[in-house]
Amino acid sequence: MGERMSETETPVQITREGPVVRLTLNRPQRRNAMNNAMGAALDAALDALEADHDSRVVVLSGAGGHFCAGLDLGEVASGGTEAERLAAQQARNHRTGQRFLRLSRLPQVVVAAVQGSAHAGGLGWVCSADIAIATADARFCAPEVRRGLVPAQILPWLTRRMGRSAATRMVLRGDVIDATEAGRLGLVHQVVDDAAGLDAAVGTVLADLRQGAPMALAETKALIAALGPLSPDGYAEAGAQAFAKCAAGPEAREGIAAFQQKRPPAWAG
Repeated sequence: MGERMSETETPVQITREGPVVRLTLNRPQRRNAMNNAMGAALDAALDALEADHDSRVVVLSGAGGHFCAGLDLGEVASGGTEAERLAAQQARNHRTGQRFLRLSRLPQVVVAAVQGSAHAGGLGWVCSADIAIATADARFCAPEVRRGLVPAQILPWLTRRMGRSAATRMVLRGDVIDATEAGRLGLVHQVVDDAAGLDAAVGTVLADLRQGAPMALAETKALIAALGPLSPDGYAEAGAQAFAKCAAGPEAREGIAAFQQKRPPAWAG
């Protein structure tokens, strides 16, 4: 059994099982959508993992049968002046992109164990992990344009994992794809039947990784990163600016309201 590192209920549960650290996104009532509190908890977890010389693997998953539904849109729609919203959204989007980058650069091997929804920012976690395994009921979607937003920080990760053509189709169409299609496109590396199969598949990966020398695994990850940058210089900032511009504008107000009210947005008519 895993030893819980914190007994306090937090947006991210952290447990250790020998050299394996499990990060569980823990807002099940919101399908583990990312809010400011979850972001702060993830930043703290990444700080600890970057300095952790004992752990070798990180398993990232979600509580309650879902992985991550992306950004909590209630926070996107929060008040303030237009200038304040613009600055807040730019900062939030930039921080989100940095978290994906930091996860990918961890010395530990990162395994994403995906059930249920992996939408929007949730795709960033899937694709910045080294290995992704999904259950058959997992569903993947980049719906930002349907909300009046842009997939700013996830786009480079989707492109790296799936290729530009498949990523382009996914972010422009904004539809939901199932686990079989996600496997075919290379969005995930393996699809299993159910939660029990996911546990077994993760266990097999962990057994394989234990055969690798810790320093050799970390150095191999560093070499993969050295093959080339994720995106051109300046992209992260340009993406944050584009996200902020859309998030603070009228399309996002309508798109988020339509999503919350379960109706089509005005432009869909």
